[in-house]
Amino acid sequence: MDTILPAELVDAARKVVAANLAAGRRVTLAESCTGGLVAAAITEIAGSSEMFECGFVTYSNDAKLEILHVSIDVLETFGAVSVATAWSMAQGALEASGADVAVAITGVAGPGGGSEKKPVGTVVFARAERGADPGNVVADRKDFGDLGRGGVRLQAALCALELLMPPEPEPDADAAP
Repeated sequence: MDTILPAELVDAARKVVAANLAAGRRVTLAESCTGGLVAAAITEIAGSSEMFECGFVTYSNDAKLEILHVSIDVLETFGAVSVATAWSMAQGALEASGADVAVAITGVAGPGGGSEKKPVGTVVFARAERGADPGNVVADRKDFGDLGRGGVRLQAALCALELLMPPEPEPDADAAP
């Protein structure tokens, strides 16, 4: 059976799998509003088991607390859709796995659940890397607008995949031009 996932999502996942295999990196995910869509895209690619460690779908706040050890203070102070929560989710996924890099996604896919400060289409991402300075927070908030639930989830999954791409190798300063 062919994939039921959108082609652009599978294409992006294919690039992520190849790049992380080449870099020798294992990845993990902490998904909320995407509900496992990013993990589904990655595991659609043959050979992904060599680079995909695991995924956590922590949709409820209780799951974020219990599985990823997000602090209740973070959730109560900043809310589930915040840089602080996404960063905590990424750190928790990294600690709970043997992966080298973790990406977290949390947001408001809609059609309800939005607010004036966090309208439908608001999604927050964070990436944590093993051995990196935990004070160097890598996070981003995107406002996709009300694209419909499926549209928001697709755009969020595409952004999360982009965050899983390893950095480009630094050019060799000693190499001749």
